[in-house]
Amino acid sequence: MAGKKKDTSLLHHLVGSRSLVWNLAKNDIKKKFAGSYFGVVWAFVQPVITVLLYWFVFEKGLNSKATDLRTGIEIPFVLWLTAGLGPWFYFQEALNGGTGVLVEYSYLVKKVVFQIDMLPVVKMISALFTHLFFVAFTMVLFICMGYMPDWYALQVIYYSFCMILFATGLVYATSAVTVFFRDMKEVVGILLQIGMWVTPIMWNFETMVQIPGWAITVLKLNPMYYIVSGYRNALINHIGFWEDMGLTVYFWVVTAVILFLGTTVFKRLRPHFADVL
Repeated sequence: MAGKKKDTSLLHHLVGSRSLVWNLAKNDIKKKFAGSYFGVVWAFVQPVITVLLYWFVFEKGLNSKATDLRTGIEIPFVLWLTAGLGPWFYFQEALNGGTGVLVEYSYLVKKVVFQIDMLPVVKMISALFTHLFFVAFTMVLFICMGYMPDWYALQVIYYSFCMILFATGLVYATSAVTVFFRDMKEVVGILLQIGMWVTPIMWNFETMVQIPGWAITVLKLNPMYYIVSGYRNALINHIGFWEDMGLTVYFWVVTAVILFLGTTVFKRLRPHFADVL
């Protein structure tokens, strides 16, 4: 009976072990760059260099443009690109790292007294360190280019929360499956590559007249579209999430379902983790 209660109190475990989760997350990001001369600095340098490369290729090479949807005024493409890349970088890092977390920390999974429920959340928080830096970098970039963030920019907090919950549901499922199907990490990597282009991050399908309306509707069903466009609405278009309640309700319904399914898969497979690892 006690064991059954223990299985149904995932949130209780996380809250009760928050100090341990926090320490594991800090150690996780340190371990990732252990042995390198600059250490965790690389966690912040890599996304900035990636932005610069994309900016050079798309704006300077392909002459890509971006427009404020509220005013119709053209804005620097690098700002539009950075606002979309920020949430995607977090989602990509969290999903890549979280998918293999049980295999990576197999020595903890095998410990009878360790609550392995917290391991996927450790990766969520570890990825959040880099994301917070990137959000700060984005704000500074906007200010330096003469685009002062207003109160709409506070929605970045809301959309970050949305993204963390959505990613957490996925990671609980993928991390559990990876224990039994090690190729899952490669499958996730391929899906992330596809997802980067259909979200979209690099191009704006809403301004492309050659794309039929039904295709745009289908693309908007991707929950990450809600988050990426939300960041851009908060920082560029000055549009509140409440102005499209249909899409907001859809996102939360999908996220709730994914969280439920993800944690259910994790709980069902959890008794067999130690045997396989």
